[in-house]
Parts: sequence; structure tokens; C-alpha cells
Amino acid sequence: MRDSRADTAQAVVLALLLHVALFGLIFLGMWWTRSAAPASAAGSPISAELVDASSLSTAMQRSLSERPEPLPPAPDPEPEPEPEPEPAVVEEATPEPQPIPTPLPEDAPVEPQPAPQLQVPEPAPVDQDAARRDAIARETAEREQEERRRQEQIDLTERKRQEEAEQKRRLAEQKLAELRRQQDQARREREQAERNLERIAQSRAAEASDQAAASAPPPPGNGGVDPNLSSRYQAAIQEAILGNWTRPDNVPLGQQCRMTITQVRGGTVVRVEFSSSCPYDELGRRSVEAAVRKAEPLPYAGFESVFNRTLNLNFRAEDR
Repeated sequence: MRDSRADTAQAVVLALLLHVALFGLIFLGMWWTRSAAPASAAGSPISAELVDASSLSTAMQRSLSERPEPLPPAPDPEPEPEPEPEPAVVEEATPEPQPIPTPLPEDAPVEPQPAPQLQVPEPAPVDQDAARRDAIARETAEREQEERRRQEQIDLTERKRQEEAEQKRRLAEQKLAELRRQQDQARREREQAERNLERIAQSRAAEASDQAAASAPPPPGNGGVDPNLSSRYQAAIQEAILGNWTRPDNVPLGQQCRMTITQVRGGTVVRVEFSSSCPYDELGRRSVEAAVRKAEPLPYAGFESVFNRTLNLNFRAEDR
């Protein structure tokens, strides 16, 4: 309720202010109109009084008597004469063409030159043959230059073609080499598998032979075993390995290396292991293992009775 009363009072005040502003504008307009009224062109009216001439002073009477006579009135203007009629234009006959007189030369005074006129040198005669030769030479040079550019473009195209062909050839060779490598790998794996199968077959045959030998009665004397046969078997294996071994420089002569050779009957080597006490380095051990692989099949014939699948051998470095 208070807000509505306040709004009403504010509206009344604003209405009063608006009316006061309107009255002020009307007053200013009226004042501006009155001050801007145009002045009369005739000026203020002239007032005059009739005075008796006898009552004037002597000097004023004398000045009035000496006043000049008024000018006579101007005569009436004469009437303007009426315009005369224009004479009729008579077209004259076209005269016949007259011959043009021949102009005669007139004698004109010639002023003398203050200085002698310089002689303009005549241009040298143009050698038509030389000009033709120059034109032919220029044309030939342009033709040769164009031919060189064309040949360079052909050479560039041929060089790019050769480079592409060379790149294709190298890629083909790389693919062929990769294919050969894969074929060799497959062949080695196949050969290794065949050797493994052969070793398995030999191992099975050896086991069967061992079982048959075990079931047979031993020969008479010394339990059926030759005491020197085992040492000769060890010496034969040593000789076979030395015959295929190339001694490295870092392995001294007479140095021994204990190793274990796993084999099957017939002398086929299955595995080569070196004891931790072997003084040979990695290069020496690899050289001995390679010699064992080259020496297989190891000696077997005649040593069947002392054959052992796991052979402990003290390999001694010697020159052959």
C-alpha cells in the first residue's frame, strides 16, 4: 500500500514538472516572436506644423526668398516608332566556278645563318649479307639451345627411368635374398630334424643292442672286460677330436679341459657339456665342441663292450 502511494505522489510531481516546462517553452516562444518582428521600411512618420511667414526672422525670410525656382515638369516620352518590315530576301543565282589562279612564288627575304650548319654524317651502308649471316647465326643458336634443352629433358627422364628400374631391381634382389634365406633356414631345419630322427633311431637301436648284450652270457676271463680297452677307447676319442681341432692362440699346450659327451651307439654325438673347472674361455670351448661335431661319428667299432652313452673325457690341448 505504501509503495502505491509513493508511486502516485511521484507521478503527480512529474506531471507538475512537465506542465511547468511546457508553460516555460510557450513563454520563450512568444518572447522570441515579438523580438524577431521585422522593422518597418517606411520609418517613423514625419510631423509638420504650419508657421506664419511674417512671424519668421529677417534672415529666415531672406533665405526663403532666395530659394531657387522649381524645375519644370519633364516632357512626356515620345512614342517608339513602329518597326519597319524586313525586306524580302532574294536568292541570288549560284555563280559559276572560276578557275583557281596559279600561285606565283614570292620572293621572301632569307636571313643569313649566324653559323655554318653542321653536316649530318650519312649512315654507313648496311651490309645485307652480314645482316643475313647474323640472323642465320642467331636462329641457329636459338635452335641449338632449344635442342639442348630438349635433350636435357630427355636425359633427365631417362635418368629417372633408370633410377626407378634400379630401385625395382634392388627390391627384387632383396626379396629374392630373403626368399633364399627362408629356403636355407627351412632346409637347415629339415636337415636338423632328419638328424634328430636318425639319432633317435640310432639311440633306440643302441638301447636294443645293450639289452641284447646284457642278456648274453659274459666271455670267460676278467669278467669278460679287457682292462686296456677302456683306455684305448678314451685315447681313440681324444685322437679323433684332436684331428679336427684348431687350437686357439689363448689355449696353451698341455692344458686340460674336462667335458661330458652324450652319444648314442654308433658314435653320433647328442650333446657336449663343459665342466665349470674347464680353464678354456668361450672361444676355446666353442673350438673344442666344433672339433667334436666334426669328428662324429666317434670311434665305436671294436669298443662296443666299453661303450658309454655319457662319456667323461679330460681333453688335453696338443698339436697335431
